[in-house]
Formats: sequence, structure tokens, C-alpha cells
Amino acid sequence: MESKATVRYLRSTARKTRLVADAVRGMMVGDALGLLDLNINKKVATDIAKLLKSAVANLQSKHTDAAIDVDELRIKEIQVDEGPVMKRFRPRAQGRASQILKRMCHVTVTVAN
Repeated sequence: MESKATVRYLRSTARKTRLVADAVRGMMVGDALGLLDLNINKKVATDIAKLLKSAVANLQSKHTDAAIDVDELRIKEIQVDEGPVMKRFRPRAQGRASQILKRMCHVTVTVAN
């Protein structure tokens, strides 16, 4: 049994999000949630924890007839892709402008036994 959950247009860069995703890749779900809540001091860790809980809830709603133990679930796959980029401009000296890139990413988590 496996289940997926996806968050799209996450307002964090893919590079920063991959640091957190690499830390929890392949872990058991309970251990990963504990690590994300307590040990990783990144803003995106709360978003990935929320996504992981959503994947577990998707699995529980898909298989209502079978009892699913969260401690036996493992993160089978976690994938971070780049999303669109918002482009903004900031005024600079002597009438010039510099570009600000506000990047986004898409994260997909697959949870399985």
C-alpha cells in the first residue's frame, strides 16, 4: 500500500527545500516527523511535516478497511522540483533597476509500507 501527497507553489527555493528533503528521505514516518518538528531549524520543515501528515491521511482514507500503523510506514520517495519564478524589480542608484527572483518549488511525497 502506498499513497502520495503533493504541495505545489511552495514559497521556498528548491535548493533550500532539498536540504530538508534529503534529511528525511527513506526514514520511517514517525522518526521523520520527530526530526522535522524538533531538530531541523528551517522554515520549510513545517511545510514538509504537514505534507507528510497529509500523505499518511491519504493512505488511511484510501484503505479504511485495513488498520494502518503509522510507525510501520516509510518515506518511499520525496521529490522536489522547481516551480515558477516571480520576477520583481528593485530600484537602484542612478535610475537603474535590479531584478529580484522569488522562486517556488513543488514537493511530492510517497509513503509506503
